[in-house]
Amino acid sequence: MTELLPLMSYCLVMSATPGPNNVLLATTGANFGGRGALPIILGIQAGMFVQTMLMCMGLSSVFVAYPMAHQVLRVGGSLYLVFLAWKLSGASAGGTQAAKAVSFAQAAAFQALNPKSWLKTITVASVFMPAGHNAFGDALLVAVIGTLVGAPCNAVWALFGMSIRHVLQDPRKQRIFNLTMGAILLVLAVMILR
Repeated sequence: MTELLPLMSYCLVMSATPGPNNVLLATTGANFGGRGALPIILGIQAGMFVQTMLMCMGLSSVFVAYPMAHQVLRVGGSLYLVFLAWKLSGASAGGTQAAKAVSFAQAAAFQALNPKSWLKTITVASVFMPAGHNAFGDALLVAVIGTLVGAPCNAVWALFGMSIRHVLQDPRKQRIFNLTMGAILLVLAVMILR
């Protein structure tokens, strides 16, 4: 595979730019700190790794054969973003009834509904997978590169959230932040359905 630099650049752009995963990480970092964000980072990477392997090994042909499957994922992903927006809007770093951070398993499973994850993995499988080589080995290489590039990008978003945590000690400011992040997810959900 001679296209490592373009692949790494693509993974960097897709992992570092705003999207559902990164909004979730910034909000979690702000509300729950590093301990709350770490399982999400690991879950995102595990989900993306599996999704990349599956796409590179041929699942993308299902979307070509059955375009309705793509529509179902768009709607399901949008509905899950609405759920996440509701959950994030109610998050609180304090209080006796504090909301829980998203778990490792939830973050991993979310990749199956995250439209940006599908876009990334479909593009990686169709653009960066060489034809006629060792499919499993090439898929493994692509998935590992995606993980090595994606995990630090996700961590930056969690660190951003953690860096503003002190500002959010005021419950009113925290509520505004959480509502804003929830609204961003709602906007993303609407944009996906357009």
